[in-house]
Amino acid sequence: MPRVLPAEAPGAIAEAIMILRAGGLVAIPTETVYGLAAHALDPAAVAKIFAAKGRPATNPLIVHVATVEQARALSSAWPARADALAAAFWPGPVTVVVPRAAHVPDVVTAGGDTVAIRIPAHPVALAILRSGLPLAAPSANRSNAISPTTAAHVTLDVELVIDGGPTAAGIESTVVHLGEDPPRLLRPGVITPAQLEAVLGPIARGGQHDAVLPSPGMMERHYAPRAVLEVRDDDAARVAELRAAGVSVGWIGFAGADVNLPRDARAYASRLYAVLHDLDAAGVERIVVATPPASDEWLGVRDRLTRASR
Repeated sequence: MPRVLPAEAPGAIAEAIMILRAGGLVAIPTETVYGLAAHALDPAAVAKIFAAKGRPATNPLIVHVATVEQARALSSAWPARADALAAAFWPGPVTVVVPRAAHVPDVVTAGGDTVAIRIPAHPVALAILRSGLPLAAPSANRSNAISPTTAAHVTLDVELVIDGGPTAAGIESTVVHLGEDPPRLLRPGVITPAQLEAVLGPIARGGQHDAVLPSPGMMERHYAPRAVLEVRDDDAARVAELRAAGVSVGWIGFAGADVNLPRDARAYASRLYAVLHDLDAAGVERIVVATPPASDEWLGVRDRLTRASR
C-alpha cells in the first residue's frame, strides 16, 4: 500500500511538491476524484502515470493549473470562450479542450493537437499547483476501474498519497471542446448542459472524434467495478431473480434497496463511487442499479453508469 500523509501534516504539501519536481508520482485530492499527479511538462514523469494505471497511450490527460494565465500558456490559441468558462466555473469541475502549445508533451495529449486543462477547486490541489507546476492528474486508479474518492481507495504504486478527505463532486469533471463551433460536450459531469449553455450559447453533445481522443473519459468501458454492473428499470425484480439463482448481489436504488442514494443528482454523484468501492470490497458478484432519471441534471451519473455496465 502507498504511504499516506494527511494534508494538514507538517511538511506534507512541501514533500508532495518535492516528489513531483523530481519526476515522481503523488496521488492528490481534487473536488472531483483523487488524481494521480505528475509534472505535466516532464514526459518521463507523465509516462509513469500510464505505466502505473495500465492506461492506453491513446487516452489523453487533463493538465491541472492554478491560474488562468498558466492555462493560457499551455494553449497556442486561447479562445474567448475559454475565458468565459473560466470566469463562470474555475476553480471548479469544468475542463476545456483547446489548441495545445508546442511545449506540451505528446504523451499528455496522446499525440493530438489539443490539450485539456482545468483549475481544480480543492484547497490541497491548489496549494500544490501554486508551486508553479502544471500537473497531469487522471484518476488515481487502474485504467477503466472505479475512480477513488477517498485516500483509502488509492492502491496504485505511488510515492505518496495526500489525504484531503472525501471528494465533494464524486465524479470526474465536465469536459467541453472549444475548438468546434458550436462547442461540444465531450464528457458530462456535475456541471450541466444548461449551465454551460448559459455561458456559451448552444452546445453540441456526444464525443465526435477521429483516431485520437481529444479528452479522457471517452473509452466505451470505464469507471467499472470488479463485479458485473447492470442498470435496470426493473431493479427490484432483477435482484430477486439473481438472488433466487444464488448470485450475490449489491443493490443500489432510491428506496428499499441495499443502498439507497439521494434523488438529488449532485448528492447521488458524490456518493456513487464510494458505494461501488464498498460493494466490490464486500465481494458481491453482481451490482444492480436502479435507472436514474432521464433529465440533464443526471447526465453525468448516467454516463458513468452506462460505461461501467459495458
